[in-house]
Amino acid sequence: MGAILTNLLELYAKLVGLGLLGFILGRKLPNTVPSGLAQFLFYVGVPISIVSFLYQTDLNGQIWIAPAIAYLAILLGALLAWVAIKWQAYMTNTMPQQPTQGSLLLAAMVGNTGYLGFPITLAMVGEKYFAWALFYDLLGSLFGAYGLGVALAATFGRNVSNYWQITKAIFINPALWSFGFGLLLRQVTIPNLVEFCLDKLAWIAVALSLVLIGMRLSQLKSWSSLPQVGISLAIKMLIVPLILGSILPLFGVTGSAALVIVLQMAMPPAFATLVIAETFNLDRDLAVTALAAGAIVLLVTLPFWLWLF
Repeated sequence: MGAILTNLLELYAKLVGLGLLGFILGRKLPNTVPSGLAQFLFYVGVPISIVSFLYQTDLNGQIWIAPAIAYLAILLGALLAWVAIKWQAYMTNTMPQQPTQGSLLLAAMVGNTGYLGFPITLAMVGEKYFAWALFYDLLGSLFGAYGLGVALAATFGRNVSNYWQITKAIFINPALWSFGFGLLLRQVTIPNLVEFCLDKLAWIAVALSLVLIGMRLSQLKSWSSLPQVGISLAIKMLIVPLILGSILPLFGVTGSAALVIVLQMAMPPAFATLVIAETFNLDRDLAVTALAAGAIVLLVTLPFWLWLF
């Protein structure tokens, strides 16, 4: 228990410290810097991290069940959010605008299983079970966001955008290609120096991803959408992980592997929800508020999941 508490405190120091650094830099630097950092991480940093961690991680066990659980979590989140919207309309006799409904559904569906899920998994569970987080994100969250998420956004958005752009976003995603390359690289032995350099670059990318989250938070101008966001966050970060986490033993997933899956399910809304909201003209302010509030709520909910699982 003492080791877990120590790891948690170290994790909080990194999350808050790097996030605060990013928040300060986001206020001081030009608006182009966060976008540039996001592009660097998307095309270079995250792919290097995936290759490095995948080379070191253990792929034994039932890791292929991780994406299936991700899809269950996404579908359950969407269903519960839809029920909540209908219940609110019934109780108040007012129905949110279509773009707002779309953003509420997205916020309850897809979590930040990459930029936040990866470093939290590595800090609290270690590299041995990192493959569970990796498979959950790349084969679950990614396709859930740009598959079902895009379909919902097209339904609730004011305008339908170019579907070819969304298709390209999936299939030319560097993270997916680096995932395949990392699997191939496991078949060979690389020099110790190369492995060392890859590992250091991977951890630098993880740190930069936390700085980027702070930069994104610094761009939030209003919390006016917070009351509407609350129900989506409750569904995404509490109800869905609690329901599915409790039945993971039925799938044969227990111990540290179960903890990784629960942590991934309990992550706040993903950056992808903001990208989709902007692409399909959903409620952007609500999407940004969901990202910011979710990151703060995570500091409170994380110890609960570590205690429970």
